[in-house]
Amino acid sequence: MWPKLSRLNTLRNQMLFGFLAVMMVILTFVGGITFNSVSTLLKNNAEKHIQQTAVQTNGRLEGILDQINSLTTLVSTNGYVQQLLLKEVHGQPSTFAERQALPPIINLVQMYTDGINSIELYNKDRARLYPLDEGNLGDKVSEDWIRQANEEEGSIVWFGIDPSNPVSLLAIRRISLVDRYFSTGGYLLIRADRSKFALKDPLSDDSEAETMLLMARDGQLITSNDDSISQSEAARLTASDDQTVKIGKRSFILVKQRSSVTGWTLLILTPVDTITKGVSIVRTTIVVSACIGTILFMLLSFFLSTVITRPIFRLIKTMRGTRLGVLKPTDTVSSTIEIKELNYSYNQMVDNINELIKLVYEKELSQSRTELKALQAQIHPHFLFNTLDALYWSLLEKDEDQLAAYVVAMSDLFRYTITGPNKDEWVSLRDELEHVERYLLIMKMRFEDRLTWHIDAAAEFADVQLPKLLLQPLVENAILHGVESTVMPGRVELTVVQSGDHIVITVEDNGAGMDEEKLRLLADGLESGKVPSSKNSGVGIANVQRRLRLYFASDDDKSPAGIAIQSRKGAGTRVSITIPLNGGRTI
Repeated sequence: MWPKLSRLNTLRNQMLFGFLAVMMVILTFVGGITFNSVSTLLKNNAEKHIQQTAVQTNGRLEGILDQINSLTTLVSTNGYVQQLLLKEVHGQPSTFAERQALPPIINLVQMYTDGINSIELYNKDRARLYPLDEGNLGDKVSEDWIRQANEEEGSIVWFGIDPSNPVSLLAIRRISLVDRYFSTGGYLLIRADRSKFALKDPLSDDSEAETMLLMARDGQLITSNDDSISQSEAARLTASDDQTVKIGKRSFILVKQRSSVTGWTLLILTPVDTITKGVSIVRTTIVVSACIGTILFMLLSFFLSTVITRPIFRLIKTMRGTRLGVLKPTDTVSSTIEIKELNYSYNQMVDNINELIKLVYEKELSQSRTELKALQAQIHPHFLFNTLDALYWSLLEKDEDQLAAYVVAMSDLFRYTITGPNKDEWVSLRDELEHVERYLLIMKMRFEDRLTWHIDAAAEFADVQLPKLLLQPLVENAILHGVESTVMPGRVELTVVQSGDHIVITVEDNGAGMDEEKLRLLADGLESGKVPSSKNSGVGIANVQRRLRLYFASDDDKSPAGIAIQSRKGAGTRVSITIPLNGGRTI
């Protein structure tokens, strides 16, 4: 997938998408500002309309309630009513004749106010004085309502729907006695026609534009202009603090207006889709305009990018034709100044590169061969010194007859190292292991029973090619730093195993080993090419590391050839090298 996408990353496509990106940013910015401005304007107008509706609807309801409040105030302050209730307070019950004089006074409210169903008068002890039939205020309203009426000290208190008559709204008012320091003298119970409080938007003739609900203090739905809203749904809306609510599948903006006169709550629900109807038209217009502009801009951008990039593609085609061989100059001619300069610079570069390729290649090849010869020659005197040192110690302890076999082995060892048909840079693993075997035999004449060894290499690896004298320095270090450093019998193990398309050659001893600090210093030295020498070991292991890097270097610099060292104090040392099965690159 990614290679397919990378083919689209052309200069023409970059210019095309760059132009489109700039255009989309501009259109998005302008469209966003326009849409936001229009949306804000429409929403502000809608909020203003809703607020005016709430104020006017609530004002109309409060106008009716203020009229009822004024007329009931006239009744409660009427002199005859005051005297009659005062006598009741003093323990003088009203006579039947006195009570018959009440209707003209109390019915005054019904005469001047449309929608009052009835008015009842009770004394302080809550006994009914009017109508004339017997009754008690406690049977009509709850004790909480009476207590609230007393707390209001003469103001009318609206409670909501009459429990005994659902078509009426109930209100109560305490009558304060003027001649008795405005103490409680009785109560007026008012029943109003519920239908007189029907709600209608005074600013709109569309009955479906807004839904209005009037809720009582106790959460009862007094009236609504939408019969589909239930009591439970109305109670949920009253308790909600969200500005936007859902009823069924429609969303509404909720506005609440609480009456200071009655304590009732007016709810106004405005459909969101009604408010955003104009916004949708604006959004559609912006989207259509953006789509048309995008198509036109794409055509123009495609034509412009093609004209600009066509000469560059011609030059790229010429450069690809010379990718696999000697670089060739281009003959492409363009009238564009920048393209002409690019072609001229490319032709100059081709001429210079062709002149430098041969010189750099030959110089690098000669330098690499010289360095390898120097590294290989460096190991010869180092190896001969250690071998002669071993022979010296053996001469001090052995007879002349016992040295004959060792002299022959040393002669073969020197022949392998210096002269003969094996003086080439590369040898087989079989020849290198035979050389190591001869070296171990010579070392045994010095260490005798203290030195044993074992070489484990499968026959299938015998013809693997590797640089001459690559393994002997590792065996030499195992003896000098492992076996010689301890009085205990020493053993050297050399194993060859396969790992993928490489072989791993491991030289392991059971000598003194190294602590972590010394092992870290050795690893850092190998990495930097500066290995500290001790016991005449010279640069043997550093030489092996350097030769591995030179002989088995790969073009991608990912060859695993190299040295790995593992050691633990008192537990010996293991040195491993990894080389390819098919040999390295001969320099």
